[in-house]
Amino acid sequence: MTVKQADWLGLQREGAVLTLTLNRPDARNALNLALTGALVDALRDFEADESLRVLIVTGADPAFCAGLDLNDFSAPDAPRACVAEMIDMWPRLSKPAIAAVNGAAVTGGLELAMGCDFIIASERARFADTHTKIGALAGGGMTARLPYIVGPRWAKQISLTSDPLDAATALRIGLVNEVVAHDQLMERVGALARTIASRRPDLVATVKRVIDQGALASLHEALRIEKAALAERKQNGGMAWQAGQ
Repeated sequence: MTVKQADWLGLQREGAVLTLTLNRPDARNALNLALTGALVDALRDFEADESLRVLIVTGADPAFCAGLDLNDFSAPDAPRACVAEMIDMWPRLSKPAIAAVNGAAVTGGLELAMGCDFIIASERARFADTHTKIGALAGGGMTARLPYIVGPRWAKQISLTSDPLDAATALRIGLVNEVVAHDQLMERVGALARTIASRRPDLVATVKRVIDQGALASLHEALRIEKAALAERKQNGGMAWQAGQ
């Protein structure tokens, strides 16, 4: 990571939890080439570090992420694919990632948040997909993940109008898990991350994998995946149930 990349991506470690903060507030934390590269490096390091168990991503106020920085990505031959590749890394992590959305999450910023395992939002959060407004087609998973999360009808309204959603509406349609007071966002997300980090990492990884694979399949296939994971775990020594956990 270069000096400039380090300036634009904050890294803070607390025990087994790593927090990444998009730090271009003057640009509403838009993704440029340098920040995208810094995120790729940070995700690879997080995945490789066995002492880290949970990842949090947030933005420097007032925004979470305004999407792509058009200074770097507006040209027809701009390397926009590198942003899509970075966003695709999030759901492929073997360890949980939580998006702490503190403000506007727009287009590529919304795609990044949806790549995480779940989203906790500040009351100030806003969500929008502006691809049709700017005359672009999504490449970071918007038209695939958004209907998967909120259903096709809400996805159509969000993507075809480009109208922003407030945090309360995002909660109602299932885009976010919780909405909390702005000044309590990181405390709440940190508490959730620490709880997850206190669980056995191999079990967390298995549960995450089974839910992810099962959710993308039919119920029949999801049950098969779950039973296969259970059989594999029993074959590898079984499980010790702990009272009160």
